[in-house]
Amino acid sequence: MSYTALSADTFNDTVSEGTVIVDFWASWCGPCRQFAPIFEAASDKHPEVVFGKVDTDANQELSAALEIQSIPTIMVFRDGILVFRHSGVINAKELDELLGKVAELDMDEVRKSVEAAK
Repeated sequence: MSYTALSADTFNDTVSEGTVIVDFWASWCGPCRQFAPIFEAASDKHPEVVFGKVDTDANQELSAALEIQSIPTIMVFRDGILVFRHSGVINAKELDELLGKVAELDMDEVRKSVEAAK
């Protein structure tokens, strides 16, 4: 299991490069506890991805700034761009498929889409 605990101080630097998946969670959250072993197992299977966790209780301002309204919420960033967001538990197969799709993204096209949306 390898993941990084993220805070407001480390979040932006962490998601700025490469592929980063972030799990927003809280210790009292049953679905978060259900998702934790799935997330941790995926971190072992995907060493090319940075896995981060944000404790929403300890990081309320960051969670509010990112509009986290339910947990668990996962966000996937690639090169600093949010490419996926989901609230609720996903299973191991869905998580593996998601990370595969993110790896296949044409980031030049993603950047063009982001610029066009502005």
